[in-house]
Amino acid sequence: MKMMMSMLGAALFILQSPVFVSCDDMLETESTRQVFDPKLDQKTDTIFYALGILQGMQQMADQYVFQGEMRGDLVQTTPYTDNDLRYLANFSATTENKYDSAYVYYRVINNCNYYIAHVDTTLRTGSDFVMMNEYVAVKAVRAWTYMQLARVYGTVPFYTEPLTQISQIDEGHYPELDMAGIVSQLAGDLEQYTGADKLYPVPDYGGTPSYANFDPSYIFFPVDVVLGEMYLETGQYEKAANHYVRYLTRLAENTHSAFMQPYSNGRMGGRRFTELPSDWDNSNQNFPRAYGMWQSIFNGYNDFITYIPMAASSLEGATTVLPLTYGYDFYATDKTGNSRYIDETQLVASDSYLNLVNQTDFYYLSTTSTTTNRVISSVKLGDTRYKAVVHEDEDLESDSVKVWITKFNNARIPLYRTSTVLLHLAEAFNRLGMPDAAFAILKDGINEYLIREEGGAAYITPETRLALTTTYPLLSDAYKSHFADTYNNFGIHMHGAGYVSDYDVDNRVYLPGLTTYQLDTIVGLKLKDIQTVYGVNVGATKQDSINAMEDILCDEYALEFAFEGTRFYDLCRLARHKNGHAASASAFDGSPATYGANYGGRWLARKLAFKNPTVNLEEESNWYLPLTRKK
Repeated sequence: MKMMMSMLGAALFILQSPVFVSCDDMLETESTRQVFDPKLDQKTDTIFYALGILQGMQQMADQYVFQGEMRGDLVQTTPYTDNDLRYLANFSATTENKYDSAYVYYRVINNCNYYIAHVDTTLRTGSDFVMMNEYVAVKAVRAWTYMQLARVYGTVPFYTEPLTQISQIDEGHYPELDMAGIVSQLAGDLEQYTGADKLYPVPDYGGTPSYANFDPSYIFFPVDVVLGEMYLETGQYEKAANHYVRYLTRLAENTHSAFMQPYSNGRMGGRRFTELPSDWDNSNQNFPRAYGMWQSIFNGYNDFITYIPMAASSLEGATTVLPLTYGYDFYATDKTGNSRYIDETQLVASDSYLNLVNQTDFYYLSTTSTTTNRVISSVKLGDTRYKAVVHEDEDLESDSVKVWITKFNNARIPLYRTSTVLLHLAEAFNRLGMPDAAFAILKDGINEYLIREEGGAAYITPETRLALTTTYPLLSDAYKSHFADTYNNFGIHMHGAGYVSDYDVDNRVYLPGLTTYQLDTIVGLKLKDIQTVYGVNVGATKQDSINAMEDILCDEYALEFAFEGTRFYDLCRLARHKNGHAASASAFDGSPATYGANYGGRWLARKLAFKNPTVNLEEESNWYLPLTRKK
């Protein structure tokens, strides 16, 4: 990490020399500097410039998380909460809010524009165009950043030429585009860099250094992931699914293999369990040979696709306040071994999130199991992912517990994980009329045994089996070896809920009914919940099931991605799905008519009602922050 930050420091030094417009000078109103030599025609030049773009990503990292998490339903404020965060949480933030700056996004975009305009993509080493991977990666960064602007502000100025002053955005009379407009402008350009005969992996600048737990390739976005996200946001589900599938089938191996198992003396969601069920098989609860604990993801292993590495000190680069906000002083200099956890925690898990955690069944191997008869039982132990990202100290004298959220204790800001791609693929599959495929990603994972003619998963319909081998060929002959029935390939819900699958990996056989985590059961429970909570007339149509499956996915997003900065955008996207019109004939429109007009708006407002928002969240116009271009 230190070496990486040294490279960034060197990049910034070069960018501040007379040859270039610096990261800091670009887009500043008072800047009068000129671009004396706009060419980027040496590989070393472009490396430093591309890494310089990361500085802009670092400076937007805290804002990215706070804008997406404070307005969601998974965190709540404390007496110590900063007022700017409090105003975000109740939707009263103005342009004076320190976490409301379009400038930090436009600075990244402008530096991408400069790189794209001036890099020499014809440079070769032998037959290879040496700049193309980096060039494509920078275009993907620009597209992702424009998506964030549209998520936060709704409609934003759009430009693709490099500017030297922020005032030029207004003076240039650039078009104001929403998400659909941005996708229309940028997706087609990115499409030329993906396909069966095109592969532009993100640059790695030599791979992972042996002296640091950091791979430079993690700072970039794979093109297929960005395209999948753009199409999912705009309801183009077929295109979204195709790009997620293309990304997944290009992986050398599956990396979504981390678990967290509970502890008998642990505390789940604020409830202490002094003993486990009497039939708990304590000798065999490590799950199918898991290769890592789920919380190890946040140490930089397994699941990350893209994250922003923050500096270990202000001397090495941009720092983050996220660990401190959640109660951990990452930058403490105390070497005495004292705890870095502080009492003045600004954000804690919300009651809404804790209720979801506590209501989640945990599935475990019973002591009544035998080698020929596996028995899975369930208990309201809660989802163990909560325990994995929370540090607790119990004061026995006061019978109280102090809780700190630990996802950012390593100062890495996750942007995409393999779990993100899988769950967003499930979202697209569901809206394409395949709720069984969506559920499979939660229950069993994308796994070749799903489609076996004998001994396969009975809940997978013949139509979905065909789709998974042809239209979305994850389990085709060409790719199914990537998704074999091995010990490290399983459903996302098993990350925190134990043995949810019917597959006996030891005996390589699928045993229907082994667990009560079944498609019809879980969807049926969610339909009842929707009818009770939202007061709608729930029917038995496929569209009803799709809406219920979407809510199940929404719950899984909360359990898997809590506190990472994506929650509000997930809620907004799903609300638009529930209101919207599908972009293709094969997708399902909105919600059933029996749910009434603007069901998506009412659904979102109901989820966030406990925050006492100052605006009516049934209206989509109130989902966006006021756009300001201040630094």
